[in-house]
Amino acid sequence: MQRTEFLDRFMADVKAGLRASPKHLSPEYFYDALGSHLFEAICQLPWYPLTRAERALLERHAEEMVAPFGEGTSIVELGCGSGEKLALLAAPLCKRIPRLGVHLVDVSETALDLSRRTLGRLPRVETSAHRARYEEGLALATARRSPGAGDGGAVLVLFLGSNIGNLDPEAAAAFLAALRASLRPGDGLLLGADLVKPAADLVLAYDDPLGVTAAFNKNLLARVNRELGGTFDLRSFDHRAAWNAQSARVEMHLVSRRRQAVRVGALDLEIAFEEGESIWTESSYKYEPDGVVRMGERAGFRCFKQWIEPNARFSTTLLLAEERAASR
Repeated sequence: MQRTEFLDRFMADVKAGLRASPKHLSPEYFYDALGSHLFEAICQLPWYPLTRAERALLERHAEEMVAPFGEGTSIVELGCGSGEKLALLAAPLCKRIPRLGVHLVDVSETALDLSRRTLGRLPRVETSAHRARYEEGLALATARRSPGAGDGGAVLVLFLGSNIGNLDPEAAAAFLAALRASLRPGDGLLLGADLVKPAADLVLAYDDPLGVTAAFNKNLLARVNRELGGTFDLRSFDHRAAWNAQSARVEMHLVSRRRQAVRVGALDLEIAFEEGESIWTESSYKYEPDGVVRMGERAGFRCFKQWIEPNARFSTTLLLAEERAASR
């Protein structure tokens, strides 16, 4: 994705989101250089166990998770972060196949750079980086495979970190169906999903006492200021996280502390805020283990195996693409 293309989309999404009711901004734009580093800090917080729980599952079960895949396999990680989790899965494959192709897909150049450096520690790994949205990146990663079934080896897609939780149920179902449409029978999807747990634990994970998550959330406004000439006063907005039990999601908002107007110069746009009015920045949906399996099955996958970390309640599920029923 070219810088000008990204900026055009950023501008269009910010304009549409701030003019909507309720106001909202996409969590995709959290991850500029500063946002990526703040998220890495969040993953170290004692109140945010998701990353540690997933890493523990990968450390214990990586060989089993990649067991169905052999020579010619390539790994595609959607939302690569630092690349540490990908490296845990790549290492056992590197021990038994002569070459492993790895494709990194992320909208953050910082994340791509971090992952490239991490994977540089492994032998026999050929890394390609794609600054793109998930579907576009997967298409680029699989484009080299020839059309014939069975040619070019299997593809293992990683969608970890409970990124599936950033999509509402309808969008998550559509996303998995789109992934399946890009894959062949025998390809795999390793899906990380955070599970429902006590409300107090969930809110604490997204509203930590150190204020790191608040800084991460407010950096979205700072990014609009830096890149689009916004006039957001970050001190005039409060970070808020709340558990919506009916929808099984944690919601993050930035709440205006006073009545105010904000201008975004690049958009020639002025937006009015009432006291208490919020910008909805993220929803993080939580799942039950069988719900993850059913979601995969509806998209055309079968569950190979599911691993669950019982204390932090996090699941990692290996889904294999099935043969499609013949059309009539």
